[in-house]
Amino acid sequence: MMQDLVKTIQQVSYMYQDPVTEFVEALYVDFDFDRAAAKLEECESVLENDFFLTHAVDDFVENARFFLAEVYCRIHKRIDMKALTTRLNMKPEDGEKWIVKLIRESRMDAKVDFKEGTVIMNSSYNPVYQQVIERTRNLVFRTQVMNSSIDKNSNPNKKDDAKQKGKQPRAAKRQETAVAA
Repeated sequence: MMQDLVKTIQQVSYMYQDPVTEFVEALYVDFDFDRAAAKLEECESVLENDFFLTHAVDDFVENARFFLAEVYCRIHKRIDMKALTTRLNMKPEDGEKWIVKLIRESRMDAKVDFKEGTVIMNSSYNPVYQQVIERTRNLVFRTQVMNSSIDKNSNPNKKDDAKQKGKQPRAAKRQETAVAA
């Protein structure tokens, strides 16, 4: 779903921009974490001033921080917790607690080194053959869905043809009986 949102934002970015769409674009398209952090601050102030969205500010900021940290952790192997907390616009103490909570809840394969103040990400890449197998399965599934869609679209015509063929012999029988009588 997020991929679809990113594609849509990319397509309409020349026509429409606001802090929320700019945040998503900075994070998922440009991977510019400094700009994303700045846009997150703007989003927070815009949402606080919006009558309809003022109640969703905390949820939005929490989820935006989660997405920012998740993308940042995917790209970097060793992360300075102080640098990440400043990007997340949090106090260092709150940021450390939040990062530890994030790692626990999202089940990231990471270790927290409190002595050095870093998070060490363990790489967990699928082997190439596993990626090929998954993509092949996905391709087979899409092909089956497309095939069933084509069958559904072509079957109503076949049913109508069968109905018409079934009616023709009856009509022919009626004409034969009428002529015979």
